[in-house]
Amino acid sequence: MSVAHEMKLQPKFFDFIKSGTKRIELRLYDEKRRNIELGDKIIFKKEPKLEEVVETTVVGLLRYKSFKELFEDFDMSLLADKSMTKGEFLEVLKEFYTVEKQEKYGVLGIKIEL
Repeated sequence: MSVAHEMKLQPKFFDFIKSGTKRIELRLYDEKRRNIELGDKIIFKKEPKLEEVVETTVVGLLRYKSFKELFEDFDMSLLADKSMTKGEFLEVLKEFYTVEKQEKYGVLGIKIEL
């Protein structure tokens, strides 16, 4: 039985998922993310109002030690959008998830389908 998880997203990344370009959502592999399983639904809510939503299905779970490692295996066209470089995206991720937190929990790439 699949479970529905809710996650908030910044407008730019929400739009990338909604348009179908971003097919891997990146999160820390913390306690909350350890509950995600294949086939689960993720309902993304667009910040700041959280009124606009997009529903996705989890089709893959990719565990890595760091986002930098994960980025070595995947193209930007799956991670966000070709308008960003991997370097730019790594800097954005560091604002949310410090290197220390990445080392503590590891990271998760959640492969999703609309």
